[in-house]
Amino acid sequence: MGRHTGGGMADAHGPRRGRHAGPGGAAALAVLVVLGVLVVLVAGCGAPGPAAPRTTSGASAEHTVTSKTTQPDATAGRPRPVTPAAPAPLRAGESLRSVASPVDYTPRAPTVGTDDYRCFVLDPKISRDAFVTGFDIVPGQPQEVHHVILFRVPPSAAAAARARNAESGGNGWTCFGGTGLGSGGGGLDDAPWVGAWAPGGRANVLPADVGIPLRRGSLLIMQVHYNLRHGSTPDRTKVQLRLSSSTRLKPLQTMLYPAPVELPCRPGRSGPLCDRATAVADVTKRFGPMSTPIVNGLLLACDGTLIPTPGPTQSCTRRVDQEATIRAAAGHMHLLGSSLRIDLDPGTARARTLLDIKVWDFDNQGSVPVPATVIRPGDSIRITCTHDQSWRDKLPDLQGLPERYVVWGEGTTDEMCLGLLSVTTP
Repeated sequence: MGRHTGGGMADAHGPRRGRHAGPGGAAALAVLVVLGVLVVLVAGCGAPGPAAPRTTSGASAEHTVTSKTTQPDATAGRPRPVTPAAPAPLRAGESLRSVASPVDYTPRAPTVGTDDYRCFVLDPKISRDAFVTGFDIVPGQPQEVHHVILFRVPPSAAAAARARNAESGGNGWTCFGGTGLGSGGGGLDDAPWVGAWAPGGRANVLPADVGIPLRRGSLLIMQVHYNLRHGSTPDRTKVQLRLSSSTRLKPLQTMLYPAPVELPCRPGRSGPLCDRATAVADVTKRFGPMSTPIVNGLLLACDGTLIPTPGPTQSCTRRVDQEATIRAAAGHMHLLGSSLRIDLDPGTARARTLLDIKVWDFDNQGSVPVPATVIRPGDSIRITCTHDQSWRDKLPDLQGLPERYVVWGEGTTDEMCLGLLSVTTP
């Protein structure tokens, strides 16, 4: 995987990737809000700030990501090197702050499987209130790192973070399903993210008028998802923050829009994991007891029922609760992802496509700038994802694995469906 943002999507018959209606009433919406902290587990999401645009068509807020190449990728299954771009010059009031994982950590699966989620405490030494106006996350072992997410820890929770880290002698802790320190004041409409890296991510500089608030005395938790199918080598991931002391910036926040994944085995294929209940139990065995509530909670919140409708395409529509201005959009799936779309007010005269990834590329998950688009209470956002089991026969990372009914899961070989919107609020 390389460190870059932008680039084109692969054609439906060309190279794919390297490694890797409204909620059902108030009760169902409440379930989704409760799950807000849990879905911060989203693996490999695009950077939450506006980034350099991908190849797009059209000049409106509709961003359609299309393909550039049509030949098979002989290097599929290996990270793609990308030449780093020259760093953008600092703007007035900005400074750089570098932090890194405090240890060289050798990943290992804590239970079974090939995935290790590890949380490390980083101290950026914030001596006065500031804004993060850019970041560059650099994995030490990109062949092992599936994603990185930086979470802000407010001063009120800093002692708890340090205490949790001290329990392991400063080596961090296993953190499936989030940081393990509670919500930190965040939820679906204000995820406590500072930055993220996934295949396709590189240095991200936010627009000059926005920043991510970081209060004096705050810490960061760096969650690193390691995929062990490419080995287990000591890793030390680094972060460079671009900080601003300006008081005129608009706070930027991240809104999350998850949807269920209910992908059945292919016709004529069989195996123990083709049974949905067995597949959910397997995910729970690998990632802990919160996996089952997440799988079923997303289904209940989006469809208003616990009875799944299996199929390659799933969607979820959520009402907007507060006025905001959308500045960028991103999506996230794993290796079986086929296409992803985010729509505003679908089925109405105001319908607008915010993001349309026609052919998903796991190695290209950068966010796409959106012309300032105001959303208000009563509007709706729909995320739609299509997954395709046939990629099991084409991608090295999936070959040799048993056929299975695929649900929402944290592993590289599991799946997700997630939309992300970077917004400012009045």
